[in-house]
Amino acid sequence: MKPVPHATSLRRAPVQRRSAERLTRILDACADLLDEVGYDALSTRAVAQRASVPIGSVYRFFGNKREMADALAQRNLERYSERVTQRLRQAGGDGGWRTAMDAVLDEYLDMKRTAPGFSLVDFGNQIPVGARDGEPNHRVADRLTELLSGYLDREPDEDLRRVFLIAVETADTLVHLAFRVAPEGDERVIGEAREMLRAYLARALD
Repeated sequence: MKPVPHATSLRRAPVQRRSAERLTRILDACADLLDEVGYDALSTRAVAQRASVPIGSVYRFFGNKREMADALAQRNLERYSERVTQRLRQAGGDGGWRTAMDAVLDEYLDMKRTAPGFSLVDFGNQIPVGARDGEPNHRVADRLTELLSGYLDREPDEDLRRVFLIAVETADTLVHLAFRVAPEGDERVIGEAREMLRAYLARALD
């Protein structure tokens, strides 16, 4: 079992393995219930019951369901980053930014389709997350700058971060449109999104 990443919304970070396993069960239960009942009907008590933990265990980590959903969003970002990294490792450095873009988009689409709770929370876009510098797409742009700068042999500066932020904002809007049009994501909309991203990134990264 992979440890749960430290989330800013956690009241207390788990130290012992047993505590980390309990936190994982809580977040797994939260994700499943989001798919079943939605965010508005989500409750900490229901999460505790689904996770088979005392309600006090939930409040040990989270003050409310917003904090719990934000921690799930941060875990999603960690898992997404791992998937993109693994995909690029398998590519072996071939393909430059085009391979990187495909990995970033394809892994996001796969999580939209398969990861419990992701369609509502993803990286936090569907819940309030506080100040602007904590907005989910800024989180994602920062992480991609960190992950991809070495792969692309680019300096991880503000210019590269701005490129990724614009690409992330564009992809986010169009992918959400694709999933409003069709439950599994309309392939025509996704195809248009891919072409738009390629055109923009070609100008910015070639």
